[in-house]
Amino acid sequence: MKIARPGPVAERQWTPLTAVNGGVAFALELGLLAALCYWGFRTGSGPLIRVLLGIGAPAAAALTWGLFLAAGGPTVRLPLAAEIVVKLAVFAIGALALHAAGRSTLALVFGAVALVSVAVEYTAG
Repeated sequence: MKIARPGPVAERQWTPLTAVNGGVAFALELGLLAALCYWGFRTGSGPLIRVLLGIGAPAAAALTWGLFLAAGGPTVRLPLAAEIVVKLAVFAIGALALHAAGRSTLALVFGAVALVSVAVEYTAG
């Protein structure tokens, strides 16, 4: 099994597996933002804190994703191993947020799908 950086979307060689995984990966990215938003609005102790967490946590994740993991080519290029670790860590934070908000089954499903998607992204094609 070869581990390689998939590269910018426009330069990838698409197969049916990588095309489906691209859709799954995009859905996971949106799910990550939704999970963090849900967690933030459920966790805060008061209305102001809930709004700050509900908007701030997804904004921080989006900023991190855009800087280091964007499919069109990130602003800051990390070494391959670090890129994979950061991507898995960000998805793990989303799963932990779901768990903390009382959605344990959804957290497990989200984490498992994210793990498989990242594995396919860096080994297929």
